Amino acid sequence: MKKTVLSLFSSLKLTIGLLIIIALASVLGTIIPQQYEGGESFRHLSPGLIRAFKSLQLVDMYHSVWFVILMGLLSLNLIVCSLNRFPTSWRLFRKIPSLDRGKPFENLSPDNVLVIERKRNEAIERVENLLRRRYKRVRRRETASTTSFYGEKGAYSHFGVYIIHASILIVIAGAIIGSLFGFDAFVNIPEGESTNVVSLRRQKGIKELDFTVRCDRFSIAYYENGMPKEYRSNLSFLKNNKAIYQGPLLVNHPVTFNGIRFYQASYGSVPGGQAYITIQKGDGQETAVTVKLGDSFYLREKDAKVTIGRIEEDLMSMGPAVLLNIQSSDGNMRLWVFKEIEKIRKGIPELLKKVPKFDPGLFKPYYFKLHKIENKYYTGLQLSHDPGVSSVAVGSFLIIPGLIITFFSSHRRLWVRLDEQEGKTRVLVSATSNRDPVGLKREIERLLKLLKKAGGVV
Repeated sequence: MKKTVLSLFSSLKLTIGLLIIIALASVLGTIIPQQYEGGESFRHLSPGLIRAFKSLQLVDMYHSVWFVILMGLLSLNLIVCSLNRFPTSWRLFRKIPSLDRGKPFENLSPDNVLVIERKRNEAIERVENLLRRRYKRVRRRETASTTSFYGEKGAYSHFGVYIIHASILIVIAGAIIGSLFGFDAFVNIPEGESTNVVSLRRQKGIKELDFTVRCDRFSIAYYENGMPKEYRSNLSFLKNNKAIYQGPLLVNHPVTFNGIRFYQASYGSVPGGQAYITIQKGDGQETAVTVKLGDSFYLREKDAKVTIGRIEEDLMSMGPAVLLNIQSSDGNMRLWVFKEIEKIRKGIPELLKKVPKFDPGLFKPYYFKLHKIENKYYTGLQLSHDPGVSSVAVGSFLIIPGLIITFFSSHRRLWVRLDEQEGKTRVLVSATSNRDPVGLKREIERLLKLLKKAGGVV
């Protein structure tokens, strides 16, 4: 049973099958919109088909359980294959053939035989120096009648495939780590405000950050036709109420802090920037105040404190309004001040009697008037945290030398034998390679040319 399982996971057929399934799944991931919320991309699909896609996790395929399982199976397959084949590669890397062997020179082509106009003792040093410049692990063996050399290069080519396997495993590990521990989120921060809570997209819910993000300023530039040209957010990142980093955030220019990447995704406006209010006393004297949400001011004659509780751009479809919370010795009171109060009175004459808190003169002897509300911008930020991205980068970088070693290098072994005939030296050259026979042939031709230069040739 154990052998059957190992045979299955070391099978090349399994590798090809998994790669085909993953490729088909990737095609589905391209055809089916990968969105967390559905929305416009799914509007043309039937509800039943949408439910089927969601139940099969096809709308978020790359974070699905079944896709992670496929990646795990491919990883296991690569590991078992590598472990099974590595000992053989290691033996080939370490193996040094015996120099007594005559097999390399059997059936040798006449083109691989040279006769040098030198005695064997004179030719040996020249041949050895030449081989040591071009090959590794050069060995030499002397007998009474012959001198044999062995050299090799490119022995590391046996390990190129394992580098590729390792790089793929590192990429898969990074992808799984990112899927399990990463997150995508978004948050809207009004200008001048801060938050440490963001809304998760894929996992849903909210997430509390271990730091605070503050939008110090939001600015937008327009083209002459009124279209937005550029918008940017000046952000501060705080820990323990201390700014650790400050910087601008623009479209296509993200900012990274604490391993989380922030993107400028959107913007908008909300009421509550500033409210301009006039306070009229019973004697007709007026006082103007400019306030923000949460600000307070005092009415000294009544020893009252007025706090801005809410600022609404369009309260109950009756226009801009501000909620005043009034604290005085007479008790607490809440009243709304509408900008269009006169139009409201004409349109609904009995409204102020039925809803006294809509009466701007409810707190005697003061009469409140709202002149305008200035909206303020908010910045829409998209957050992305992927702890596996460094692993993916390392694996992607590592695969390049693996491919180069696997496809552009070869383990070449060379045998050279010198024997003396009638005062001259005969040189026999034989070589083998684990791949690239054309390159091996050219290598032998180059070597023969260099040997010819090393001594006179008959």
